[in-house]
Amino acid sequence: MSRPGTSAEPLRERLRNPVLRYVCATRPAFLSVTLVACLIGLASAHRDGVAMDAATAVVTLLFALVAHAGANVVNDYHDARSGTDAANTRRLFPFTGGSRFIQNGVLSEGQTGLFGYLLLALVIPAGLWLAWHSGPGLLAIGAAGLAAGWAYSAPPLALMKRGVGELAIAAAWLLVVVGSDYVQRGSLAPLPVAAGLSYALLVANLLFINQFPDHDGDAAAGKRTLVVRLGPQAAKWAYLLIAIVAYGWLVAMVSRGILPQKTAAAAMTMVLSFSAARELLHLASQPEELAPAIKRTILAANLHGLILAATLAWSGQR
Repeated sequence: MSRPGTSAEPLRERLRNPVLRYVCATRPAFLSVTLVACLIGLASAHRDGVAMDAATAVVTLLFALVAHAGANVVNDYHDARSGTDAANTRRLFPFTGGSRFIQNGVLSEGQTGLFGYLLLALVIPAGLWLAWHSGPGLLAIGAAGLAAGWAYSAPPLALMKRGVGELAIAAAWLLVVVGSDYVQRGSLAPLPVAAGLSYALLVANLLFINQFPDHDGDAAAGKRTLVVRLGPQAAKWAYLLIAIVAYGWLVAMVSRGILPQKTAAAAMTMVLSFSAARELLHLASQPEELAPAIKRTILAANLHGLILAATLAWSGQR
């Protein structure tokens, strides 16, 4: 487990290559949740017998990752401006407390803000090209997704400060699934929603558990996350509730025949989610001990999504 100020955090002298410096600023290790969301969307279109277009699939994957990277960098920029990350002395790097690029002098605040918004701007022409190939509905999906990513941390909305950041995250990752499906299908359909909601909720839980180590810094900077509003002892039950809703949704979709029976295999990841929940219930007041629970939360979300995508893709077309 890394402590504030340890050698695990990024330092400018270790990142002399400017390209590597900017790549690492996007927190690439955490972009996997977007890759998996795209795979679920592509798999749902395939499940419904849609012929895959390789070019649009690749562009969808690439620029969804660029959008997520941009949102990560913009989040660092606004957390630096608000003083949130500077006040965070109980962070568990690299999981919480931001990338530390600004605080450790790797990039300036101005460089970080410019880079983040440039990444988000790059998504727009790619989205227009995809909409031209698939349909105008993608414009609404893409605009909503970008808005959610921006509004999560940027004022005046700053949804994470208002206790609704988890809703924004769940909506954003569900939109990635729906959008990836739409690019191939050319229309809206219920299957990507049925397949993607449990995954989106587990991604939201990842953002939620990260708020526990960040509680003191967030509170000091006036960042009114759900954990700050409720307090760790009350908020810890919300993690378990979100996990129960996520797996309950999956079971309901399978039992009603909306999702194929094979997708029930994704429920196996509840072992990871519930063990992390149990640890959080015991350690909510000792957030410095939550690194193993955070790792299991990351694994639960990614593995859940991968199993969903695989079982959708290989359960036969309908």
